Amino acid sequence: MKLALGTVQFGLDYGIANKQGQVSREEARSILDCARTGGMDTLDTAIAYGDSEGRLGEIGISDWQVVSKLPTVPKACGDVSQWVADALRSSLQRLKVKRLYGLLVHEPQQLLNKDGDKLYQALQQQKRDGFVQHIGVSIHDPDNIQPLCIRYRFDIVQAPFNILDRRLIDSGGLSYLAELGVELHTRSVFFQGLLLMTPSDRPKKFNRWASLWSNLEKWLTDSKLTPVQACLRYAVSFPEINKVIIGVDSLNQLKEVLQATAGPIPQVPQELQAYDIDLLDTDRWAKLR
Repeated sequence: MKLALGTVQFGLDYGIANKQGQVSREEARSILDCARTGGMDTLDTAIAYGDSEGRLGEIGISDWQVVSKLPTVPKACGDVSQWVADALRSSLQRLKVKRLYGLLVHEPQQLLNKDGDKLYQALQQQKRDGFVQHIGVSIHDPDNIQPLCIRYRFDIVQAPFNILDRRLIDSGGLSYLAELGVELHTRSVFFQGLLLMTPSDRPKKFNRWASLWSNLEKWLTDSKLTPVQACLRYAVSFPEINKVIIGVDSLNQLKEVLQATAGPIPQVPQELQAYDIDLLDTDRWAKLR
């Protein structure tokens, strides 16, 4: 099963299309049960995802492969190795597990600054000590993949990728990671739900890309695909991608995802690819007018 369950919604009110707020504890439990029954075995979380880790620990996830991410190392940190060890121990306590499948650096730029080597060595130490199986980095800009992988050896790289955002292909990162044997996890398959929204629900600040939405809607109609089917089938069709992280706000959404993933995907036309960084970088969305 290529799908992995993202859990940011378990700890935060997250996503531009999220109208229900943070997922309740009972709904989270139902989602996890359904995901396990559907063949999923990997959870993606982070220390910065509110109380996501605590929620997961309360529910019980000892039979899951859990990937979590470190927050930004404080500027005044005197001992990076100890800070990483303390952060990881706290994470394991909240999750109520003995070790993580993967521990990622959430802010990749920190690996390229003067303390980058110390941070990487701290990750390596936790791997040697058996508290994590794999170490890696969560990438925001796929152009950073090669510079980071030249400097460090990662087991896992997480990066954004979806039917509009194909920077992972254009940068060469997709094939490069496959050649290195690095496990690739992609996120943002639904673009925080933006790709699933109807024209009437889509915020007006995204109207500057009206032609892109029009092309997408026409292609979906011609292909007889729902937005969920198109997004998922496109992402899972790449053999270089090991896990496609999906986030859901409800049990019904997860059931729809599990039903939509299998099936053919026609050729996706070039005119559906986005290049504007104001759209591709979700951190910029709050500033759009």
